[in-house]
Amino acid sequence: MRLTEDEMWQRLQAAAREALTRAYCPYSNYPVGAAGMTDEGRTVVGANVENAAYGVTLCAECSMVSELHRVGGGSLRAVVCVDRDGAVITPCGRCRQLLYEHRGPELEVLTREGALTIDEMLPLAFGPRDLGLDVGPDAD
Repeated sequence: MRLTEDEMWQRLQAAAREALTRAYCPYSNYPVGAAGMTDEGRTVVGANVENAAYGVTLCAECSMVSELHRVGGGSLRAVVCVDRDGAVITPCGRCRQLLYEHRGPELEVLTREGALTIDEMLPLAFGPRDLGLDVGPDAD
């Protein structure tokens, strides 16, 4: 059974809400959950993990991409992040870069304004090709 677009976003939001219950955020008390669907239809999740040295805190998207690779890799086609209330939030700049490098051909990110492609969220992104590499989603 193929999911409709609305069903996909609802499932991903539910998965992100569940993931945020496992966030480690004793400093900010701001749990975040992320969920993504791969091009193959698998769901991967992540939650933020803080550190007393704030600069090395991991956003939920970071742990989600780690999970993506832990369970076999692939490319992301849809991502959503939620805050402690389950409301949709937009990935920070660092995480947009991370999502860009692990995107499928048409990765969409759900925002408060609706679904946007990663290219709309991060125009003129820096990627592997800028380093002279032919790897990842930029590979032909």
